[in-house]
Amino acid sequence: MSGSREKMLDRIRAATRPVACEPAQLDAAYAALPRPYIRAGKLDREACIQLLIERLHEYDAEVVECSPEELPSVITAQLAASGRRTIIAPPKVEIGTVIPAAWEIGGLECTFDLWDSGHGLTAGELEEAEGVLTAAFCAVADSGTIVLHHSASEGRRVLTLLPDWHVCILRASQVVETLPEYFARCPEPPRLVTWISGPSATADIEMTRIKGVHGPRFLHVVLVRDE
Repeated sequence: MSGSREKMLDRIRAATRPVACEPAQLDAAYAALPRPYIRAGKLDREACIQLLIERLHEYDAEVVECSPEELPSVITAQLAASGRRTIIAPPKVEIGTVIPAAWEIGGLECTFDLWDSGHGLTAGELEEAEGVLTAAFCAVADSGTIVLHHSASEGRRVLTLLPDWHVCILRASQVVETLPEYFARCPEPPRLVTWISGPSATADIEMTRIKGVHGPRFLHVVLVRDE
């Protein structure tokens, strides 16, 4: 083994060697680690939200803004305008009113994911759906990324991967400017995360941009001005 490789492995062994100490000492050592990276944004709230909207538009996502009171009617209008009639949603998407009653205004046929992994819709049933409606955990304006933690209001991961059209309810109070600010909002590390930066697309094959390869081809964001 070369000398330089042996030195590198020695450094790795030294850095990962178990240390016998109290949990409080470990916490103190972790807190003392240098963090020179940017940990908070500098934009005011409105500028932060406008940056997110700009990024979403760059990704070919549609953005509609509304007040909390307007949300039921805006969702109904979005679904009706899309021409889609079979929409899937987790059972706990909170929009300030009962979703089925709000959706009946447009005469829409709605299919609800039961969220229970033992009784949820199959992959085949999800593929037959024309769209999905979910909430979100957070959004990072700097990269234009929507973050799902797959709670009961965000649905199983497969729910946002198979349908062709995704309507995502995002509240202005959930928008942060930088990635470290998102992590600061996590009470504990999430078990599963999906990062959405615009509709699914890739140009890996012969530099031809194709939509819908690994997720919905169309992303509509309903931004609720709740601040």
